Amino acid sequence: MEAELITIGDEILIGQIVDTNSAWMAQKLNDEGINIRQITSISDKPDHIISTLREAGQKSSIVLVTGGLGPTKDDRTKSALCSYFGTTLIENGAVLDHIAQLLIPRGILMNSLNRDQALVPASATILHNQLGTAPGLWFKYDDTIYVFMPGVPFEMKYLMENEVLPRIKRLYNTTTILHRTILTQGLGESSLAEKIEYWEDSLPENISLAYLPSPQSVRLRLSARGDNKKYLMKLIDEKIKELEEIIPTYIFGFEDETMAGNIGKLLCERGMNLGVAESCTGGNIAHFITLNPGSSVYFKGGIVAYSNEVKVNVLGIDPNLIADRGAVSKDVVEAMAVGARKVLKTDYAIATSGIAGPDGGTPDKPVGTVWIAVAGPDRVISKVSNFANHRERNIIRSSQTALNMLRLELLKKYYTV
Repeated sequence: MEAELITIGDEILIGQIVDTNSAWMAQKLNDEGINIRQITSISDKPDHIISTLREAGQKSSIVLVTGGLGPTKDDRTKSALCSYFGTTLIENGAVLDHIAQLLIPRGILMNSLNRDQALVPASATILHNQLGTAPGLWFKYDDTIYVFMPGVPFEMKYLMENEVLPRIKRLYNTTTILHRTILTQGLGESSLAEKIEYWEDSLPENISLAYLPSPQSVRLRLSARGDNKKYLMKLIDEKIKELEEIIPTYIFGFEDETMAGNIGKLLCERGMNLGVAESCTGGNIAHFITLNPGSSVYFKGGIVAYSNEVKVNVLGIDPNLIADRGAVSKDVVEAMAVGARKVLKTDYAIATSGIAGPDGGTPDKPVGTVWIAVAGPDRVISKVSNFANHRERNIIRSSQTALNMLRLELLKKYYTV
């Protein structure tokens, strides 16, 4: 069984708003074992709506549509539906009463546009929209289910959860689809694939693996399909345990966890705190850390030592060291970490210094060269990375690499420098 999602509205096509409805619906449908064949955004022109519905109905069992059901004259979806389904608009008393009840507390008198919201295609099954004036519309046409919902996200979600999904589950015997996401850092996509090749090849037929790379990490998504949810959960857990034995130091979390959030948990468990001294990352590491609620318990603060003057005057670095080694160097970044730990009075400190780009590089230190150091109670470790010449990506990758160095140090799984 496959579904198609259609969003109607010129505001999406001109980039005025982003289509978040489709992403949310796709996730919910996938959880119910329904594959998404296609996601389409179209204009609100009636002929465009009709041709898109016709094409979707020929290839999908379920077509879910959002947008175009508003009270104003630019919303022409209902007239297009009447043409496509061969029906006419009639006034629905229950919908009209509901609209009136919504308007009364707001002190709004019903006008003709409000009343037009109660005009619905005669052949549609009405889906009650508790949160808005436009009802959902359900059609069965040529063995395809068509569902139309308002484009307002919270109204659409209400209809999906309370009307659409329960009806779909009653109609179709769907299979279970489970997803688990493993978060890795420290290996690129191809290197990671090479390292886990044997494990990937040993996956059962009902489990698939997807690589989802980003500047922060490479996510591995395991998807299992079958009729026995308990068995699928057990099977996925077993495969994840196998993976943890193969790449233990590269896995930093699961699902929606973040590197900075998990580091916060490690610091709290140990009763320790953290500070940062950032040059090329410009405060981004501190930003990642403070995105997490409760970070004030373990994060004391940061110093954006972008200029050499700040490195010298605030962090106490010997100016001769900078002149001799250069700001982007092992010695300077280690001195920054030690200085931050001393100034901020923390158990650990992270420091970064590099050439984010797109210019400023030299033959010895090309754009993307980043030195990172972590200073702790026992030692100082440092690492050089050579990223590309994309400034924003370099900042993100440097920040995540720095946090990962701290994570491994807290876990006592050491880098080879």
